[in-house]
Parts: sequence; C-alpha cells; structure tokens
Amino acid sequence: MSVQSFPTFVIRAAEPADVPALHALEQACFEGDRLSRRRLRHWVAAENRVFLVAERAGQVLGYALVLLRRGTRLARLYSLAVGPAGRGQGIGKALLAAAEEASSQSGRLFMRLEVAEDNLPAIALYQQLGYRAFGSYSNYYENDGDALRMQKRIRYRPEHLRSLEVPWYGQSTDFTCGPAAAMMAMAALSPDYRPSISEELALWRQATTIFMTSGHGGCHPIGLALAIRARGFDCAVYLNQSTPLFANGVRSAKKKAVIRQVDADFRAAAHTQGIPVIEQEFTQEQLQQWLEQGALALLLISTYRLDGKKVPHWVTLTGIDEECLYVHDPDEDDEQNPLDSQYLPIAREDFARMSLFGRERLRTAVVVRRAESPAN
Repeated sequence: MSVQSFPTFVIRAAEPADVPALHALEQACFEGDRLSRRRLRHWVAAENRVFLVAERAGQVLGYALVLLRRGTRLARLYSLAVGPAGRGQGIGKALLAAAEEASSQSGRLFMRLEVAEDNLPAIALYQQLGYRAFGSYSNYYENDGDALRMQKRIRYRPEHLRSLEVPWYGQSTDFTCGPAAAMMAMAALSPDYRPSISEELALWRQATTIFMTSGHGGCHPIGLALAIRARGFDCAVYLNQSTPLFANGVRSAKKKAVIRQVDADFRAAAHTQGIPVIEQEFTQEQLQQWLEQGALALLLISTYRLDGKKVPHWVTLTGIDEECLYVHDPDEDDEQNPLDSQYLPIAREDFARMSLFGRERLRTAVVVRRAESPAN
C-alpha cells in the first residue's frame, strides 16, 4: 500500500527493519499471547496478510496485522497494538481503517476479530467502527480469559442472508472431512445428535471409497447419504455424472476395480433404500431453496483455491446471500484460528469453480433433512 499521512503520523507497510520495534511493542502492549521475533519476521515476509505500521519521526507507534485466508473472502484481524507513545491520538482507529481498506482491496468482504471480554475500551472502539458481536469463545487466551468474537462487512451491507445455526466440528484425521461435515449437518438438524470421534470414524468406514488419489480413501457422496440415512435423516444425492466416481484418481487397475465395485454397491443400496440419486447439475438457486426449506447440504470442493492442493474436500453449507456462500470447513488451517472455519464466506463465482473436482469436473451435493414424522 502507499503511505497514508496524518497530521502527526504516517501509516505504511511493515518492513523487515521494523521487526525489533514491533517486538518491543509486543512486550509493551501485551502480558501474554505475544508474537515472537520469529513470527513477526514470518508475517513481515508473508503474502497472505496485511501488515501496517504507524510511524512518527522514525518511531514505530503501533501496528495492525490482518491474515487473509486464501480462496475465501474472509480477513481476520490477528493483532492490533499501539504503544504508550502513541495512545490517545486516534492511531488505533486509523490503523484499523487502513487495514480494512487494504483487505477490501484484496477482495475480502468480512473482517473478523477476537477481543477479551473484559477489554471494554477495545470493544467500544470496535463497536464504534461498525463491528458486531456474533459469538464468544471460552478460555481463549493464555490466562484462560474469554474472547468475544466480532465481525464487520467491509465491502457491502448483507441483505437477505439465509443462514442456519450449525455447530462446528473439526475433523480429527486428514481423511474424515466427509464424516465431520455430515455430523455438523445432523447436529444442526437434531439437538439429540451428538458428534464424536467414534462416530466420525464409524461414518468414514461406512462411506469410504477404500482408495483415493493418495493415502486413505475419501467419502463417496452416496456412501455418506447411506450412513446419514442409517441415523434417521432423509437424504438426496445430486451428482453430474453417472460413471463410477473417483476411479480415474488412482493408477492401479486393481484399485480402480475396487472403487468401481464400491460405487456400484453404494448405488444399489441407495436404490434399495429409496435414497434419490439425481444425476444432474444442481444450481446455487437450488442451494438457496434447500436452506430456505430447512435442509443442509454437504458439498464436495477442490481445495486448490484454498491451499494449492488438488484434493477433494467436504464442507457443510450453512448460509447464502446475493454474493457469497457460507460454509463450515472441518479442516483447521494451521495459520488461522479454528473459529474462522465457521461460516466461511466464499464468493459465488469462486464457488462455481471450486465445486468442480478432477478431470471429470465432478460436482456433487448431499442434501440432508430432518426425517418426516410418520402420520398418526
């Protein structure tokens, strides 16, 4: 970004030479949860961030660090600090406004942050700048203090948001995103349903394709639907092809044969149990209709736009509006707060590309509903 000048200070991008001053600010501003010199050097050099400093006469007075989650429209205020020499001069407000503008120019729509629930001055500042609380997190800080979660739309005002309250569950293995996504949907639709690691692994065993591109097999959409039906929910599967799924993702002829057999067995079981398997494209308008009807959808995406890897990955659709789809991602990003995996905003045009997987351009969804009560 270019330098922004104010009457008594300037705001500019952080540079490697700022690390000693930034580290001194950490020591002066925070009693715990401090960024080390090594992490400060990392973030100064990183690309997926906005890192700004406020400076006067060569002295760094404060900084704002925002993380930009790849492949999404979400920015997260990771840290905001103003040292004793800069307080009471509007520097914190100016840094945050500049960070919002830079994040918006990077295509982000939302800014999220966490703030200690007892930090009333900071909460008042964020509220003054348009942030609204949308949740809390217990024992968030090193001192076991609780955090208030706040969010602001930094590019436009949301309208007609269709969103359901969905609990979040993080997958416990590299290959159980499908079960984790399914458990989130079932827990949202039934307060009696309890996700657990045991249940996660049981769902995977029932839905796995046995093999996948590498390592353990992923979950087949029809396999997930069968496992969800066994737990008392209604399901329908949409997929845009009739050929066996994922068979071209492995090279071995024996593995291909196993995957084809699994696909055939899943389809036969779905037919026997009356689970609709609709071999056609679904639209974003249909996704919106399903949410309005009280259903949830498990969506298969390619993670390439999220982490640069062409890996199939299941997420749970939790909301939709005119510009974004919102998903719960069961995979925790190492550089992000796990809380940022909830209601993750993905622009509609990005999702249209992200929801096609592999050379076959597979697009699939598992629609989950509460089971209808039998008539009396």
